[in-house]
Amino acid sequence: MQKILYLASKNLGKITEYKKMLRDINCQLLLQPSHIDVIEDGNNFRDNAKKKACEISKQTKNYAIADDSGLCIEALNGRPGIFSSRFAATDQKRINRVLDELKGNNNRSAFFVANICLTSPRGEVIVDVEDRCYGNILYDCRGQGGFGYDPIFEELSTNLTFAEMNHELKDKLSHRGRAIKKIIPHLVSIFK
Repeated sequence: MQKILYLASKNLGKITEYKKMLRDINCQLLLQPSHIDVIEDGNNFRDNAKKKACEISKQTKNYAIADDSGLCIEALNGRPGIFSSRFAATDQKRINRVLDELKGNNNRSAFFVANICLTSPRGEVIVDVEDRCYGNILYDCRGQGGFGYDPIFEELSTNLTFAEMNHELKDKLSHRGRAIKKIIPHLVSIFK
């Protein structure tokens, strides 16, 4: 029987990405149970990822993985940052708010950051990692794929938005994809 790894999230887009990137890990990857809510009240991405993973693993008595990720925009003093998913009610409203707040500003520098934390069934941190992806915020949406801010974030090395990239390229270049690569050796040793 496969061991279970809970993804401390209720985001369907996120679990789709994780299932693709962790397809070679011998585990059953599940979204956190719907009755469990974890309040993200940390001061940074690491605090939030750690809190989510620890709480889910303690309550489910299984391994858990959590990430806290977000978009940091230079001209907005790093906002939306840890509030990226709560910057507005929907993806489109979040995009609109960013574009509205950047109106008239030519500094479009931004980066995505992802902190990923893996915890034991007792809620102990096994490892946490962080990575970033640098780019610019566009003036309009471009591309049909992805989720969140993907249509307005143009990655520097490709000049493509995450919404224009195929899954393989996005997994290779994105903040989350790069952070997951750092954590895979730990998952392989746990779920062999």
